[in-house]
Amino acid sequence: MGSLKTSSLTGLSAPDRPADHLRLGAGAGFAGDRLDPAIALAEHGNLDFLIFELLGERTVAAAQRREREAADSGFEPTLIDRITSVAEHCAANGTRIVTNGGAANPKAAARAVAEAVRGLGIEMPIAYVTGDDVLGVVDDVDPDTWETGQPASAADGELISANAYLGAEPIRRALDSGAAIVITGRVADPSLYVGAMAHHFGWDHHDADLIGRATVIGHLLECAGQVTGGYFADPVTKPVSGLASLGFPFVDVNADAQAVISKLDGSGGEVSIRTCTEQLLYEVADPSAYITPDVIADFSQVSFEQVTDDCVHVSGGTGAPRPSELKVTLGYGSSWQGEGQITYSGLRSKERAELAASIILERLEQFYEVDPETVFVEYIGMAAAFRGLVKVDNPAEVCLRIVGSAGTRKQAAIFGAEVEALYTNGPAGGGGARKSVHEVVAVRSCSVDRSIIEESVGVEFVGGPVANGQTAASAAEDSATL
Repeated sequence: MGSLKTSSLTGLSAPDRPADHLRLGAGAGFAGDRLDPAIALAEHGNLDFLIFELLGERTVAAAQRREREAADSGFEPTLIDRITSVAEHCAANGTRIVTNGGAANPKAAARAVAEAVRGLGIEMPIAYVTGDDVLGVVDDVDPDTWETGQPASAADGELISANAYLGAEPIRRALDSGAAIVITGRVADPSLYVGAMAHHFGWDHHDADLIGRATVIGHLLECAGQVTGGYFADPVTKPVSGLASLGFPFVDVNADAQAVISKLDGSGGEVSIRTCTEQLLYEVADPSAYITPDVIADFSQVSFEQVTDDCVHVSGGTGAPRPSELKVTLGYGSSWQGEGQITYSGLRSKERAELAASIILERLEQFYEVDPETVFVEYIGMAAAFRGLVKVDNPAEVCLRIVGSAGTRKQAAIFGAEVEALYTNGPAGGGGARKSVHEVVAVRSCSVDRSIIEESVGVEFVGGPVANGQTAASAAEDSATL
């Protein structure tokens, strides 16, 4: 299999952005997102900013573990490929990049990206934002977790990470420094967009209505292909064409945070009132009080208007002053998980899979003293996702999945090894066996007073002069208490 064929990104175009508008494009909605839609936006989108949202809650905790093992690691592994795939287009078109791909180590990420873009012969000053790592604060304060009401120290497992959700202000300051690329750790997803907008328009971060409307825009774009029909699509009730070439969205925003969302002409997917409405409500518990570090946004009065095909006007949205506390995600290294799968097909596949499971459970108890009640058994192909609520009597094939937890990697490997051994030691006709072991990171949440969190902005200037007059190979850092 060859590398990504960017030559296939042809026939794409975007309208000229209005002179008084800022244009931001969504380059990614999660760490495993595609590269080609971002490349298309960088080349053809006529963007001011390209935003890569790459972090999930467990992503940061896993990155913290990697950073402990190697000081120059801890950032999102796909970050370098993403930046280098768009850097030439962004540099040529004057597009600046903002990303939370710094994960647990934004400074190391900035240095790695600087080396990579330097290797391309490109001059792009890079800034990084730190301060979201609040493990020391949590150790001192020991706040109660939201899930249990008990102190963070009372949870099972080793506390390996504590990351606060920072907001838009440090991103804005990083851009004010003249950086062409800004790399953060944990920030609220919409804040990646709000920071770019606030920098461009010179907004007051305490204007709750304005920042509330900006947060609406950031939330609509933060999941990239979801708002262009990806997560929306259903082949019967909500058909969307061109999903194999799904285009990512961009938005034109004015100084009053009124916006028009669209995608590149010639790309797949759709931008419609329905796709925007679904994304507006995605992961929102209370639309009238969507809490971010920047504002408590009110989505209840947001309205959409279909301007043309794949072009939706967004208006409305207000806000209340930002919260006094910041959400913190806690990561606990609690155990190891082992898994094994094997498939049985044809006549009596259900009965053979059930026999295989009974063999595994008996062996785990007899030879390894594992309580069968602690082992998860799943029969994929027998409506497993419905957890027994739907019955399937005569499946054509069944994939047996065995999952168990243990205190060490070696112990966890037993579960997959026993499944694999069924090839020659179990029921007839088993095939496609696979096994895996991974560390389990349990995630909890808490909040801490924002006044005790200090974020900072560091700058790695690579190349020629930048907006504030500093030159190549210079560095600066400033900090502020939130």
